[in-house]
Amino acid sequence: MVRDMVEKRVNVALVDDHTLFRTGLRGLLSMRDDLAVVADVGSGEEFLELLPTLDVEVVFMDISMPGINGVETTRRALQQRPDLHVIALSMFGDDHYYKLMLESGASGFLLKDSDINEVYAAVDAVMLGDSYFSTALLGSFTRNMSRLTLTDTSVEDALSDREVEILVEVCRGLSNQEIADKLFISKRTVDKHRANILEKTGCKNTANLVVYAIKHHLVEI
Repeated sequence: MVRDMVEKRVNVALVDDHTLFRTGLRGLLSMRDDLAVVADVGSGEEFLELLPTLDVEVVFMDISMPGINGVETTRRALQQRPDLHVIALSMFGDDHYYKLMLESGASGFLLKDSDINEVYAAVDAVMLGDSYFSTALLGSFTRNMSRLTLTDTSVEDALSDREVEILVEVCRGLSNQEIADKLFISKRTVDKHRANILEKTGCKNTANLVVYAIKHHLVEI
């Protein structure tokens, strides 16, 4: 059982065009006393119409929906309510949407076949202000990432060339020792750079770093 990290009740909304999936997810969420589903809708249009009246913190958002898709629904919802934590629901094959969902403000990504512990972990993470990726999805990201030419001057000012290099390798899933071996430097040097990167970016974990790297165009998935 995932350790309960959330002290108060968390109100949750489900936005997905598949009724059976929503029913199953609602049942799983109801197994935790501190989670309450306050909205259960089948389209982005319905959710945006309800949003002004909802007391909700976490939204499970299907990426691929008829009408207004999850990307646009997320963007519009966060314009109204910047405090929302959106967890995108996806299937393998939705890759072209992931960067768009991040740019729209999604905090987490879950595959639709994730187990209940991952669902709970995602809620706990986003409520603490962290990012969350399904373990399988994060692995898919890191395998397919490619380095881009650095054009973001804000990143260039914040991070050294070596720190950018190490950040990209972290996002690809390499351990500190593997990065040290690849770059022909000591693990201690990598440890120090990684600590500096976390401090400068305000990130707490690899998922946060992946979000940072994608948003600042350091990598492409």
